[in-house]
Amino acid sequence: MANCSSITIVTKQTSSSSKMQDLHGLKLQHWCSEVMVESNSISVHHQNQPSNMESPEPPFQETYKSLLDETKPAPDNDVVGTIEERELPLIDLSRLNSGEEEREDCKREIAAASKEWGFFQVVNHGISRDILEQMRREQAKAFKRPFREKVNDEGLNFSAGCYRWGTPSPTCLGQLSWSEAFHVPLADVSGLDGLTSTLISSTMEQFARTASDLAQKLAEILAEKIGHKSTFFKEHCLPSTCYLRLNRYPPCPISPEVFGLMPHTDSDFLTILHQDEIGGLQLVKDGKWIAVKPNQEALIINIGDLFQAWSNGDYRSVEHRVMTNKLVERFSTAYFLCPSYDTLIQSCVEPSVYRRFSFGEFRKQVQEDVRRFGHKIGLPRFLV
Repeated sequence: MANCSSITIVTKQTSSSSKMQDLHGLKLQHWCSEVMVESNSISVHHQNQPSNMESPEPPFQETYKSLLDETKPAPDNDVVGTIEERELPLIDLSRLNSGEEEREDCKREIAAASKEWGFFQVVNHGISRDILEQMRREQAKAFKRPFREKVNDEGLNFSAGCYRWGTPSPTCLGQLSWSEAFHVPLADVSGLDGLTSTLISSTMEQFARTASDLAQKLAEILAEKIGHKSTFFKEHCLPSTCYLRLNRYPPCPISPEVFGLMPHTDSDFLTILHQDEIGGLQLVKDGKWIAVKPNQEALIINIGDLFQAWSNGDYRSVEHRVMTNKLVERFSTAYFLCPSYDTLIQSCVEPSVYRRFSFGEFRKQVQEDVRRFGHKIGLPRFLV
């Protein structure tokens, strides 16, 4: 992997990036979850469009041809070396309905995993295998639509700009995310009414409803285990502020030199993820990258930046990434527990490690840092 910062957003285009943006002029938006920043739609006059707009595949090789031809990857043992595969802590949530002792043990395990790993997986979570499998099938159908329809927001009636792919202006392979996604606010889920969206709408709604309940339950438990019973999350994390993201990682001919999703932390409270059997999710544990062993029966939970700040650093927002695969595509579905932009985030215990800030202020600072330095700085900006 070429040695470069996580991502660069340029305001003055080079000739190669100008060509890329010509191809991306079709309502492209930056969607990297590292910063959860959406750039403005790029509306430049483009003379050269991707050659086959009826294909479902995003034109990665055509759009980034100059970068792929010119870049000479440097060896990076963290990427191309052997990465140990490990299982995340596995927690059976049915124990929450058992006797008091078993219930408290389950809660303690949730808190311990959030402190030690920042990630854990849960079974008996309330989302049936049928719903997860149906979600995967309907997701695949949505991504099989012609690229022209996806990029022009046709057919599925998702909100304008929900479809995102690639990276606007990468200057090296390490800044390119080889993936596409539909980023759907929860408020839109129940209103989908496209040509083939009836079933996906129903499936998304069932997934979102259960994921929302689960996120609230876990947030309440995590607050309780640091001695702070609170209605904060129910009051501030609403359907109008949370969202789903449907991800697809196409086969990548130069894997593993390109990430499916660049290394990042999530700028929310909690993320709930279901991934398929392909694998590819990696995270940092004890200073080293490890690969997460897939478990289709489980949902993966990870702590976001906002919960790390709210818990005064007790719970950890951990860097993670997605690797590409040369031969097969990969799908995942993620739910993000987010507050409104005006919600104030402050540590629930004193003395506080982080100063008080609003979610809007946090996102604005992240956007500014990405523009200035090419990468997210995040919570260190808000230390007392």
